[in-house]
Amino acid sequence: MRPMSRSTAPIPRRAFLGGLTAAAAALALPARVRALGDASRLAIGQVQHGGSWNARPTALRRLGWELSRRTSIETTNAPVPVRLDGDGLHRHPMLYLSGAGALPPLRDSERAGLRRHLQYGGFLLVDSADGSDGGGFDAAIRRELAQVLPSAPLQPLARDHVLHKSFYLVDRQGGRVLVKPWLEAQALDGRLAVVYSQNDLGGAWARTELGDWEYPCTPGGEPQRETAIRIGVNVAMYALCTDYKDDAVHLPFILRRRS
Repeated sequence: MRPMSRSTAPIPRRAFLGGLTAAAAALALPARVRALGDASRLAIGQVQHGGSWNARPTALRRLGWELSRRTSIETTNAPVPVRLDGDGLHRHPMLYLSGAGALPPLRDSERAGLRRHLQYGGFLLVDSADGSDGGGFDAAIRRELAQVLPSAPLQPLARDHVLHKSFYLVDRQGGRVLVKPWLEAQALDGRLAVVYSQNDLGGAWARTELGDWEYPCTPGGEPQRETAIRIGVNVAMYALCTDYKDDAVHLPFILRRRS
């Protein structure tokens, strides 16, 4: 299967993602000006579904902490549970859907809600907590994504795609496990609408209240965990800004951010 390469044209953000506009604009403002309350903070929407939708309860809170510490993105203290067919989905430019084990079929209304959200500029990160390949969560989510966006099949994401350099330069994969050495994605008009990891990113992010990592990362240990965190940062940056760094002029800035 041919890898999905990077896009070259800027992608306009849809007007209905009002929260996105505030969050993206905040990146360019000094900290004192950005202190505008929760309306200017990134609130990741965690998708509730009929399966094990919260297998890594501390993962997104930790990712939010890392985003606040490493970037100019200000986040809410915790993710917001959302239903795909519920009200307010448009308030979350970044959605996160995870699971361990088989995922019951989504309702038609849920598929329609997610499709509409993605077509209007929303973004979804899918994360397999069980590290499955061909069964379990992996088989179920492939079935669902194929029905949500039938004209945009999942494809491996090319190494030179802008997502791999939206904040950090990332040339390998991370997660609790390493099932696949690449991410997969579904694109709409050249813009990534869905990114899928089989490597349990959340398992690498998860940390206890005492500060201990909840799961070891195999086979690569702590460097593999750090890569998972960097991928999470890049994904969030892409979800907010799409192709704003898809230009060589940004390369010195990115190189300074590598360390």
